[in-house]
Amino acid sequence: MRLPICLSLLLASAPVTAQRYDGPIIDVHLHVGPAAPGAPNPATGEPTTAETDAQRETMTLERMRRHGIVLGLVSGPDAAMASMRRAGGDSIRAGAFLDDGRTPLPPPEVLRAAFERGELQVMGEIAAQYHGLDPADAWFEPYLALAEEFDIPVGLHTGLAPPGAAYGCCPEFRIELGNPLRLEPMLKRHPKLRVWLMHAGWPFLQETKALLYMYPQVHADLSVINWIIPRGEFHDYLQALVQAGFTDRLMFGSDQMVWPEAITLAVEGVDSAPFLTPAQKRAIFHDNAARFLRLDGKRQPNGAGQADLADQAGGATATLRDR
Repeated sequence: MRLPICLSLLLASAPVTAQRYDGPIIDVHLHVGPAAPGAPNPATGEPTTAETDAQRETMTLERMRRHGIVLGLVSGPDAAMASMRRAGGDSIRAGAFLDDGRTPLPPPEVLRAAFERGELQVMGEIAAQYHGLDPADAWFEPYLALAEEFDIPVGLHTGLAPPGAAYGCCPEFRIELGNPLRLEPMLKRHPKLRVWLMHAGWPFLQETKALLYMYPQVHADLSVINWIIPRGEFHDYLQALVQAGFTDRLMFGSDQMVWPEAITLAVEGVDSAPFLTPAQKRAIFHDNAARFLRLDGKRQPNGAGQADLADQAGGATATLRDR
């Protein structure tokens, strides 16, 4: 049966409604630390619902349970991370942290002991940009060697900071240091290193695509841009990365800071993308991070990373030649 032309046109122009995701989620970008009573959410203007440190921890864990977040990677002051690990159990992994000035990165020998004891399982967030530092420079080399030795994933801040940060908390902050291409020398020196770009390099779209294309071990999280910038802008950026073929390297993150409700906003930001299929949502929300973090317990032996990458590069070159 043929539909009337007017009805066909109406159906064709109707907005596409995204199918809601209700599977497990891994949040690769969470923070713990002091509460900020009354701090307005930069996206909504509403004050934070967490008035104390204890409320912030409890509400964060409650939001994780509400949205089916089975694992969260957290970074922050040592005492806050230890408390979060006790409260969250196996759903929490802690990471070495370099923030915008309040929390310095521990010396490499301190991190070595923490990795050996299993107290820290991630290196990140590394917000070197806030300090005017380039993680590809010599100061970071001992940390990269340590991460490579222990097969520890490294999460690096890329992109921007809150508006006006260079006039307030972080006078050393420079936009150019958030360009993902600044990481290329580091990646060439450490081909076995697992690295993910926090905030997916926004707004450096072309540079992010170039780095992901050239370095197959690099992943990216969608944290903060999935709720703090206009949703249309976020969806355009996400769709560009998906269309470029990087769906299997994008990971969910919330960048929950002092607003536990931001976790909900972050989930909705991804879940509302009408162009994502259910399989793509599953990959972004869970499967990509599970593979990247090697939750199956498998660890590559020393040297395997270089061989694997060489094989991938060779295969890609052959494919291009055959076209």
